[in-house]
Amino acid sequence: MMHDMFKFSDLTIPVIQAPMAGGVNTPALVSAASDAGGLGSFGFAYSTPEKIDADLKATKALIKKVPNTRINANFFVFKEPVMPAEKEQQQALSDLKDVVDSLGVTVAIPKPPYIPDLQAMLEPIWIHQPQVLTFHFGLPPQQVIEKAHSLGITVGVTATSLEEALVIQSADVDFVVAQGIEAGGHRGIFDPQGVDQQLTLKDLVQELDQHLQIPIVAAGGIMNGHDIHAVIRAGASAAQMGTAFLVTTEAGSSPAHRRFVLSKHELGTAFTRAFSGRPAQGVKNQYMSLMEGKTYLPFPVQNNMTAPMRQWAAQHDEGDYQNLWAGTAYAKARAMSVAELMTTLSNEYQAAGK
Repeated sequence: MMHDMFKFSDLTIPVIQAPMAGGVNTPALVSAASDAGGLGSFGFAYSTPEKIDADLKATKALIKKVPNTRINANFFVFKEPVMPAEKEQQQALSDLKDVVDSLGVTVAIPKPPYIPDLQAMLEPIWIHQPQVLTFHFGLPPQQVIEKAHSLGITVGVTATSLEEALVIQSADVDFVVAQGIEAGGHRGIFDPQGVDQQLTLKDLVQELDQHLQIPIVAAGGIMNGHDIHAVIRAGASAAQMGTAFLVTTEAGSSPAHRRFVLSKHELGTAFTRAFSGRPAQGVKNQYMSLMEGKTYLPFPVQNNMTAPMRQWAAQHDEGDYQNLWAGTAYAKARAMSVAELMTTLSNEYQAAGK
C-alpha cells in the first residue's frame, strides 16, 4: 500500500532529527521527533536487517500524530575497501595495540566480509516503506532509487560540495543534505582520499541554492531556532540536527557521551580517522589525541578493528575510548525531552522570524 509522498511542507517545524548510527536513534527518539512536527531518522549503517525491521515496527507503533511512516531511514554507501600491504596492516594493528593493551582489550586485523549487504538491509525498507530513504558517502545503485520511487519513497543523499550535489541531482534524487564542516559524525564526502573543500554550512547552502533545482536540507552546527531560521533564509527547506538531539531523554546515547557533550566544553571537537578509517568529527578525547599521526586501515575495516575497544569503553563508562561524535557547537546542547526541545526550537524559530 503506497503512502503519500513526503513533502517538506508537511513539517510543522522544518527540523529533521539527524540519523546517528550506533544506537543513538531509538524508536522513542524518532517517533517523538516526528510526532512533534519534524522528521525522525534512523542511522541504520551498521544494523542487521532484523534490527532494522524491529526498529521500524516499533516506531510505527509509537507515532501517534503524523502518518506513522514519517520516518527517514539512512544508510551508508559502503565501497569495498582496498587493503594496504601486510606491513602497513601490521603497523595499524601495532599502533592500536599501543593504546588498548593497557586497557586489557584484545584487537586483531578483521577478516572479510568487510562491508554489509545493502540489498539485504533494504529488504525491511521495502516492507515498511518509511516516507524517506537517505544515503551517506555517495549514491546508492540507480535501481535502489527507482525502487524507492516506485513505492512512493522520497530519496535524499548527502553532499559536502557543489560537485557532489550536481551528481546527486542528476541521479534523480529528490533532495540533497548539505553537510557543512561543522557537522558531527562522519564527513559525507564521496571520496575520502579526494580534496575536501571544507565549506561552512552557510557557504555550502548558499552555493547549492544558486545551482540546484531540488530542495536542500542544511546539516552542521545547527543547535537552536535562530540557527534554523538562518539556514532557511539561506535557501534550505529544512534543518537537520544531530548533536542537538544527542542529550535528549529519548536518545540512546551512552552516559559518557552525554557527560562529555554537556560538561566537557573545553575539549572542543576534531576530525579523526582513528575510529573508523574515514574522517568523522567528535569531542576530542584521549584516544583521538593518542592516535594522531598513526596508521589506520581503510573504512570500515578500522571500524571493525576498534569495535572491541569501543565495547569495553561503553561497559566501563569510559568516555576517552568511545567515538563521541558531535558537531562544533555541542556546548549548546540541551538536556530535555524531544517534545520540550521541539517546542523550544519552534518558539525560537518563530521569534527569529519576527
